[in-house]
Amino acid sequence: MRSIDSVALSLAYILGLLATGIPGGGMIILLLGIGAAICRWQQPRWSWLQLGRVGPPARIWVLAGGIGLLATLYFQIRLPQPGLNDISRFIPAPGNQQEVVTVQGRVEQMPRLTRSQRGQIWIRATQLRQASATNESALGRLVTGKLYVTLPAPAVSSLHPQQKVAVTGVLYHPKPAANPQGFDFQAYLNQEGVFAGLRGLNLKVLSQGSTWGWWAVRQRISIAQARWLGTPEGPLVSAMVLGSRAVSLPWEVRDKFTQVGLAHALAASGFQTSLILAVVLALSRRLSNPEQMGLGITALVIFASLSGFEPSVLRATIMGSAGLIALVRGRQIRSTGVLLATAVLLLLFNPLWIWDLGFQLSFLATLGLIVTVPRIVERLDWLPPAIAPLIAVPVAAFIWTLPLQLFKFGSFAPYSIFANLITAPLISVVTIGGVISSGVALVWPLAGSSLAWLLYYPSHFLLGLVKFVAQLPGTTIATGTISIWQLGALYGLLGLVLVGRWWQAHWRLTLLIALGLVMIPTWPQTSGFQATILADTPVPIMVIQERGTTTLINAGDRRTAKLTVLPFLRQAGINQIDWAIAADTWLGAESGWLEILPQFAIATGSDLPKTTPTAAEQQTFTAIQSNAETYQPLQPGQTLSVASTQAGLIRTRPLAMKLQIGSLNWLLLDNLQLEQQAWVNSAVGLARPQVLWWSGQQLPVSLVKALQPQVVIVSSPELAAGTIEQLAAAKIPLYWTQRDGAVRWTPETGFERLLTAGSAEAP
Repeated sequence: MRSIDSVALSLAYILGLLATGIPGGGMIILLLGIGAAICRWQQPRWSWLQLGRVGPPARIWVLAGGIGLLATLYFQIRLPQPGLNDISRFIPAPGNQQEVVTVQGRVEQMPRLTRSQRGQIWIRATQLRQASATNESALGRLVTGKLYVTLPAPAVSSLHPQQKVAVTGVLYHPKPAANPQGFDFQAYLNQEGVFAGLRGLNLKVLSQGSTWGWWAVRQRISIAQARWLGTPEGPLVSAMVLGSRAVSLPWEVRDKFTQVGLAHALAASGFQTSLILAVVLALSRRLSNPEQMGLGITALVIFASLSGFEPSVLRATIMGSAGLIALVRGRQIRSTGVLLATAVLLLLFNPLWIWDLGFQLSFLATLGLIVTVPRIVERLDWLPPAIAPLIAVPVAAFIWTLPLQLFKFGSFAPYSIFANLITAPLISVVTIGGVISSGVALVWPLAGSSLAWLLYYPSHFLLGLVKFVAQLPGTTIATGTISIWQLGALYGLLGLVLVGRWWQAHWRLTLLIALGLVMIPTWPQTSGFQATILADTPVPIMVIQERGTTTLINAGDRRTAKLTVLPFLRQAGINQIDWAIAADTWLGAESGWLEILPQFAIATGSDLPKTTPTAAEQQTFTAIQSNAETYQPLQPGQTLSVASTQAGLIRTRPLAMKLQIGSLNWLLLDNLQLEQQAWVNSAVGLARPQVLWWSGQQLPVSLVKALQPQVVIVSSPELAAGTIEQLAAAKIPLYWTQRDGAVRWTPETGFERLLTAGSAEAP
C-alpha cells in the first residue's frame, strides 16, 4: 500500500472519531468517501475537477469512508456505561430524601485540592451501607464502579493509592453544565467511567495497602524539590518536570500560566522528552547503538509512568522513541507521518481521547511545529540563526492552537507569543534543572533537594514574569465561542496555506478571511438583545446584552466569579461591562467583583448605600468606584438607566429592586419574610410585576398570589414543598435555576431553560 493510501485511511479513522460530535457523522464520512470515489473514477470525464492522478484510487476512498463509519461505531462501543451493580444505581431518585451512607473502596489516585480547597480523591467502590446501621461490621450491598469523592482537605492529606477506606457522606448524580457553555461536570466524570459523586463528611482508613507505586516515586521527587524551595516554587519545578496533573500545584499559579498562554509549560510533553533523551545520549555516548536505544526508551517509559500516562505524554514518548530509533540507526523519518501514526495508535487504544483537550492541543501544537516552523524561519532569515527559531516556535504553536481555543473558550491571550519569548530561558533552566534534580532525588533525596534549591531564583523570577504579564491591560481578549463549522473552516484555511503557493503569497488576504470567519458570524449575537440569569450561584446574577452594551447585575463570591461569571462573559465575546450593578457588596473580601474588576473595563458602576460598611465591604466599594469611569450609587426611590435597561432601588434589606429589561418589568426580591408581605402589598410601584425574580430562602406562595406576576424565576437552591404544584395550578410559569439551569430571555423566543427542553409562554 502506498504511503498516500495509508494517510487517507488514517485520516478517515480520525475524522470518523471527530464525526461523533455531529448527529449522523459516521454516515456523512461514508458518503464523503463514496463521493470522492465517484469523482476519482469519473476523472477522465470530469477533468474540470482537476483532481489529478496522484491521489488514492477509488477503492481506497470507499474503504476510507467505511473506516470512518466503523470509527464512530467503535467510539460508541468504548463509551463507559454503568454496570448492573454500579454505585450510581443506588442514588435516591430526585425529590426523595437523601440519606447518609458509608462507602468502602480502594483509593486509586493521589488526593488533590479542588478550587474550593476541599480534598478530592477517586475510589473504586466495593461496599455500600447506610451510615445509621448499628452493626458496623455488616457487609451491606456489594457495589462496583469508580466514585468521585470530596472531603475536608485535612481528611485526605495522608492518603495514597491502594489504601482501603470507608467514607461517610451523601451520594449524588453529577450535574451537566448549568450555564451556557459552562463546564459539564457530568460529561467529564462519565468520560472517566464515573457516574456518581460523594460529598464526604468523614473518612476512616481500613487498611494501608501497598506502600510502593509510581505515586510513591512522584511523592519522593515532589517532597525533595519542595523541601528547600518552598511553595509555590517547589510544586512549580515538579510540575514542569512531571506535569501539573501529577503535582498539587496551587490553582492561582495554574490560572496565571493559562491566562498568559503558558499552560503548556506545566504539561509534561515533548520538551521534557527531548531533554531526557539528550541527557541519556550524552551519558551513554560510549555505548553501542542498541544499548543507547534501550536506555533511551527505558528512560522515556519511566518518564511516562511518572507523569501518569496522560495522552500528551504518551504522544511525546512514542514520537521520542521513534526519533531515537531513527537516530541510532542513522535513518531519516518523516515527522508528519510519525505524528499521524502516533495519533492513530493512541486513538485505537482509547478512542475517547479524541475529545480530550490536552490530546487535541498537544497534537495541533506539534503539527504546527513540524510544518510551520521551517517556513517561519525562512521568513525570518534577516534575524540571527539562533534567534529565528525562538520566535518561530511560539508563533507556530499559537497559530495552530488558536482556532481550538476560540472554539472551546471564546478568548485568547494576545501576549502569548511575548510571554513565551521572555520566559523561554527561565523555562529551559528550570526544566533542565528539575529533570536533573528529580533523577538525583530518586537515589539520594537530600542531594536532589540541594540541586533543586539552586532553582529558587530562576523559578521565582519566572513566577514574577508570569504575574507581570498577567497584570498587563488586555491580557485576555474575548471573541465569543466560534461554531464547529467556523473551526473547520479555519483549519481548512491553514491547510490551504500549507499546500497552496497562491495562498502563501497572499497571506494578508488569508489573514483577512480568517478574521472574517471569526468576527462576522458573531456580529448578530452582539447586535441582539438577551438577558441571562446564571445558575448555581450564591446570589442572583444576571447578564444583559443589548446591541453591543452589557449590564452585569451582581458577581457572586470569588469562586462564582472565576468559574461561572468570567467564563460566560469571555465565551459571549464581552470585553467591557457598560453597567455594573453591585447589589451583593455584603460579600466583602470574598466578593466576586474583586476578581472581575481588574479584568474588565467598567463604564458605569453602581452599588447600594450602606451607612457603616465593614472594612471588607469598603474594599469592594472602593474597587468599584476606582475602576468605573462613572460612579452612580443606587439610592432608594431613584431610577438609573443604561441603554433601555433601567434599575430602581426600593430598599436594601431585604433587597427589593425594580428592573425594566426590554419590554418587561421585573421585581427582584431577596429573603422577604412572611411578616413583610404587607409592606410589599402597600409599597408604591410594586403592584403586579410581569416577572418576579426571587432569591430568598423559601418562596412564599402567598406573596406570588399578592403580586400576581406572569412569570416566576427562583434563584435560591430550595423550594418549599408544594410550591411547584401550586404555581402550576395557578398557571404561572416557574423557572428554577437549581432544576432548570440558566434561564435566558429574548424578545423573539421568550424564556428558555438550559437543562430542560421547551419553554413556557411568556410576555
